[in-house]
Amino acid sequence: MKVIASSLRKGNVVEMDDKLYVVLTAQNFHPGKGTPVTQVDMRRISDGVKVSERWRTTEQVERAHVDEREYDFLYEDGEGFHFMEPESYEQITVSPDVIGDQNVFLTEGIRVFIKTYQDVAIAIELPQKVTVEIAETEPVVKGQTASSSYKPAMCTNGVRVMVPPHISAGTRIIISTEDNSYVERAKD
Repeated sequence: MKVIASSLRKGNVVEMDDKLYVVLTAQNFHPGKGTPVTQVDMRRISDGVKVSERWRTTEQVERAHVDEREYDFLYEDGEGFHFMEPESYEQITVSPDVIGDQNVFLTEGIRVFIKTYQDVAIAIELPQKVTVEIAETEPVVKGQTASSSYKPAMCTNGVRVMVPPHISAGTRIIISTEDNSYVERAKD
């Protein structure tokens, strides 16, 4: 189906020259003079080559019809990452190059969206926010809690994140999977 270029988002699948591409980033630019354009970075699904494309925001782009379903993460082994469809208990194995650097967020039982095309996994979409535990960070400095400065912290899954001064090691926090930024302290 045809969509306008400005509506493309991360994870969408586009068809160009009979090849499928998964969108990695999409940005709309509106210069003061001239035509607004959409800059899209994509990965060709067949061989993993990264491609950059630029369209006028009103141009029509062919969006491929892909099957998108929820899956629960089970485990990782030499074959790849294993997921299970919660209703049918059908399992799917996703190769590490499709997961990319998002593997740090895959914990047992996490629910993700997997996009498949002709029964092959081509893209994965994580929840917007995940809960992680702080493994190490600088100690809390008395009197510094009111300032808006952030300090670096390392999570138990290996992700580096900037946290407010009152967060200490062992604290569970919620972070955004899009840019690894601190959202809030976990309520549990």
